[in-house]
Parts: sequence; structure tokens; C-alpha cells
Amino acid sequence: MLTVKILGPGCSNCERLKATAVEALQMLGANAAIEYVTDPAEFRRYHVMMTPGLVVNEKVVCAGRVPPTNEVMTLIANVLAEEPSRS
Repeated sequence: MLTVKILGPGCSNCERLKATAVEALQMLGANAAIEYVTDPAEFRRYHVMMTPGLVVNEKVVCAGRVPPTNEVMTLIANVLAEEPSRS
């Protein structure tokens, strides 16, 4: 299953990134578990120094900004394309 994590303290940019990720997933027709991570120790574990951060299947794909929906769709699709198929 696809996992998406939003890393951030809960600020307005974090909320915008979460909404953008949800919209991108809907447009892709992808199901995902979405987790909101607010613990700064977890940010460091992912080497994210600026929030918000977007993590897809444990890979940091964006940090320190809120990309537009079409970019988030591309970021998610790229991670999925890199992974071996689970047939």
C-alpha cells in the first residue's frame, strides 16, 4: 500500500500540503495511508530541516515548500515508477 507522510508542526503550510497530497492522490486514483508527523525528531530522521516535508513510501520527495497539485502528482508517480511491481 502507498504511504504518504506530511512532516511538519501543524502550520498552515503543512495543512495546505496535506490537502494538496489528498487532491493529487484522488486525481491519480491512488489509495494511500496518509500520516501527519509532528515530531521534530522524525523530521531529523528523514533529514528534513525545513517543513513541510512530503514523504512517499519512505522517500522524501519535497521539503520546505508547498508544491502545486500537478507537481505532487508527478512526485508520487515517480516514486511508484521506481518501485518494483508487486505482482
